[in-house]
Amino acid sequence: MNAKQQITRGKDRVGVIDVIAHDTKTGEVVLVMNEPDKWDGSDARLLALQERFNAYVSFLLDGEMVSEHRELAGKPARIEVRCAHVPDPRAIELLGMIHDQLAFQEIKMEVIVKDRQPMGRDSVEPTN
Repeated sequence: MNAKQQITRGKDRVGVIDVIAHDTKTGEVVLVMNEPDKWDGSDARLLALQERFNAYVSFLLDGEMVSEHRELAGKPARIEVRCAHVPDPRAIELLGMIHDQLAFQEIKMEVIVKDRQPMGRDSVEPTN
């Protein structure tokens, strides 16, 4: 797959929440953002990532999550970015800035790299 196809694929997923789950150990709502593609450091790739985060945060803060999943109302939130590949330096810098901004909204963020840490948590249950 060439870079243009990867960017298009990322843009196609901007408004998509990959997984919505409830972590029974922490009580948190978990939104999972899957990033299967290699990081290329391009402006377009970083913009697509930023737009995806904007959609996830909007889903949490603008009432859409509560209207679709009333059972999750009032629970703390965490966004997990699950990467198939280690993010490049530019992506790491952006993820750090996003992490800091989300902290102001009391939203946790974790980056999980497939080869470095287990992908699943036995306490996370997908919601319907």
